[in-house]
Amino acid sequence: MFLVDVILSGLILGGIYALIAMGLSLQYGVARIMNLAYGEFTIAASFLAYVLFSAAGVSPILALAVAMPLSFALNWGIYRVLMTPLVRRAKSPGALEVDSILATFGLLFVVQGILLVVFGGSYVSYSYLAVPVQIIGSTVALNRLLAAGLAVAIALALTAFLMRTRIGTAIRAVSVNPAAAPLVGIDTTAYAAFAFGLGGALVAASGVLVSMFFTFNAAMGVVFTMKALIVVIMGGVGNIFGALVAGLILGLAESLTAAFLDGGLTLAVNFALFLAILLVKPTGLFGKAAR
Repeated sequence: MFLVDVILSGLILGGIYALIAMGLSLQYGVARIMNLAYGEFTIAASFLAYVLFSAAGVSPILALAVAMPLSFALNWGIYRVLMTPLVRRAKSPGALEVDSILATFGLLFVVQGILLVVFGGSYVSYSYLAVPVQIIGSTVALNRLLAAGLAVAIALALTAFLMRTRIGTAIRAVSVNPAAAPLVGIDTTAYAAFAFGLGGALVAASGVLVSMFFTFNAAMGVVFTMKALIVVIMGGVGNIFGALVAGLILGLAESLTAAFLDGGLTLAVNFALFLAILLVKPTGLFGKAAR
C-alpha cells in the first residue's frame, strides 16, 4: 500500500497546486498581468486563517468566507489603483508585461515586509482535524483530505461559473481577444479588474487550505509563486483545465520523487518536467499557438 500512499499524497498536493495556479491563470490570462506578488497573498491568507483559528477558534472552513471576499476586494483595488495606469500607458502587450512584472515585484516586497513586521520570520502552524483516515487501505490525514476536497469543489465551481454564466462568457471573451471584446459591448477594463479580483479570491482560498496542514512563515510566498508559474505555463497560459491537469502532474511528480529518490530533488524534478513539456509543446499541454 506504499504506492497508494504516495499517489494519494501526490493527488492531494496536486489539487492544492492546481487551485493556486488557477487564480494566477485568471490574472494573467484575462488581465495580462504577471503578478509576482501572487504567492505573498497565499501566505497572507494562511496567516489570517492561523490568527482566526488561534485567537478566536474560527475553523478554516469559516475563514474561507472571510479571506476570499477580502482578498477579492484587495486585488480588485490593486488592479484599479496600481495596474490600470500601466495598462493605459502600455504601447503593446509586451510593454505591459514588463511594467507589470516590475510593479508586482515591488509589491512582493511590500506585502512580505508587512507580514515580517507583524508575524516575524518564525514558522507557524496549527492543528485542525489532524486525525488519520483510512482510504483504500491507506492512511491519510483528514485535514489534507478535506483541503483537497474543498480545492476540487472550488475549482469545479469556478469552471461552472466561467462556462455557464454571462459574466464568465465575457471574461473568456476578454481572455481570447481583448481587442475585439469591446466591439460587442464588453468593458474590458471592468472585466479585467473583476478577473484579477477573482484570482485574488482563489489565492486566498488556497492559502487557507494550505494552512490546515502546512508549516509556513512570512518569507515563503515566492515558493508558491514559482509553483503557480510552473503550473500555469505547463498547462497553457489562461487555460483553467490545463492548470488543473498540470497541478496534478506536478503534485504526483513531487510525491514520487520524495518517496523513491530524495526529498531534496523535488525542485529539480519540477523544473526538469517543466522543461521537458515545453520542449515537446512550447505553448503548454493545452495552450494554443498564437496566429
